[in-house]
Amino acid sequence: MASWARLSPSIVEYFEGEDFYRCGYCKNETGSRSNGMWAHSMTVQDYQDLIDRGWRRSGKYVYKPVMNQTCCPQYTIRCRPLQFQPSKSHKKVLKKMLKFLAKGEISKGNCEDEPMEPTAEDAVAGDFALINKLDIQCDLTVLSDDLRESLESEEKQKGKSSKREDANELIQSQDIEEKLGSGEPSRSVKVHTVPKPGKGADLSKPPCRKAKEIRKERKRLKLMQQNRAGELEGLQAQCEPLSSSPPKAKCNQPKSLEDLIFESLPENASHKLEVRLVPVSFEDPEFKSSFSQSFSLYVKYQMAIHQDPPDECGKTEFTRFLCSSPLEAETSPNGPDCGYGSFHQQYWLDGKIIAVGVIDILPHCVSSVYLYYDPDYSFLSLGVYSALREIAFTRHLHEKTSQLSYYYMGFYIHSCPKMKYKGQYRPSDLLCPETYVWVPIEQCLPSLENSKYCRFNQDSEAVDEGRSKEPDRLQVLYKKAIMPYGVYKKQQKDPRDEAAVLQYAALVGQACSERMLLFRN
Repeated sequence: MASWARLSPSIVEYFEGEDFYRCGYCKNETGSRSNGMWAHSMTVQDYQDLIDRGWRRSGKYVYKPVMNQTCCPQYTIRCRPLQFQPSKSHKKVLKKMLKFLAKGEISKGNCEDEPMEPTAEDAVAGDFALINKLDIQCDLTVLSDDLRESLESEEKQKGKSSKREDANELIQSQDIEEKLGSGEPSRSVKVHTVPKPGKGADLSKPPCRKAKEIRKERKRLKLMQQNRAGELEGLQAQCEPLSSSPPKAKCNQPKSLEDLIFESLPENASHKLEVRLVPVSFEDPEFKSSFSQSFSLYVKYQMAIHQDPPDECGKTEFTRFLCSSPLEAETSPNGPDCGYGSFHQQYWLDGKIIAVGVIDILPHCVSSVYLYYDPDYSFLSLGVYSALREIAFTRHLHEKTSQLSYYYMGFYIHSCPKMKYKGQYRPSDLLCPETYVWVPIEQCLPSLENSKYCRFNQDSEAVDEGRSKEPDRLQVLYKKAIMPYGVYKKQQKDPRDEAAVLQYAALVGQACSERMLLFRN
């Protein structure tokens, strides 16, 4: 796991052009439109900045919908966990899990306010149709050599390199080569959703407090009638603890999410649930030892929930989609103890995995990627349950890493009824597709009722502050050398190449364009 002092730069390969493909939401055969790039490697900071500009990854493929042209605009949505309060529907799911663990009770049928299982999320199937038509077989040996030699060249020019540093750079480039993978994108896939919660929370009713207070008040009045004059002082001393005691006052507050999740179970509980956080790395012994069981669960889920044929949910597809991440594992002194990167959050029930939440831990958020679970345990509403656990996990990470305070739920699609459920995890914000500022979802909904595509920023003069302003500073990896685009374009006279590079710069923004290496061959 790399420290922030020795990070390999992100290496991306942008796919020129746009095209229309089948939409996974409205099933329009030519409605989906997006831009995409293949991330051979990526730092968590770069990916954080990209998702804050509307990008999202599926495996190593990173894509951005063309919001004003695609049939079902996909708005990046984030929840604010620090202010989150579980709704009535959320509490029912958590209580259902506790009853099952404690007594083995199984709810009969689904609650009417529980969400239906969506058939697709983040609809990348159409986008992968594009990838499958492209020849992106990269010469990874050349790619890693390009990076190594360019880094060595930079060190020589600066006159600061020693033999030991050169050896370290060589080791670093070899590490990058190992992490570049096959260079092939995964096939068409369906991505999980966190199911929709039901009715809104009613937090105005404190549990079992009102009647008790009434009884105390009656008792106090009765005592006041019996004790007059000199007895009143003693009465006040007697009653004071009832109204001012901190433990009693706390009872008047609604239970927190953590109180509901981690409520104590009896010693003779029927079941034991354990949640393990495992880095997505075949070098990690826990990930490696649980891979076979995790893969079998994925196949069972895909075939039962999404009706995938066996040949579309094989080990290769599973690995490319959910076990192959471009994110470099990183640690920071002020970061979370588990570090940053991609992880599988495994839900172990009585010694076997029943669900796996795939998440990315980034500098400012936990980003939900996918969830697959055992259909035999659908009665536990594992989609909702895992989302609530991930919100609680974000709050836990925030305790040490204060800037990590958001939970990203992927895309919100107002025009697709089955995909509006994410807006029920409140408070939450949507990303303005033009200025890339966050706007509370309550302010966005009226506009979305009138138009599928909306600019949420009401300031008509506001612009994208992170836009590409100096494209010549964009970093290019070309012919075994890292160079600014201003130098590269003097060697390339093809106007189509210039148009593609400038489009890439506009989509990723100035900061990422200066940090990430755009591979050109």
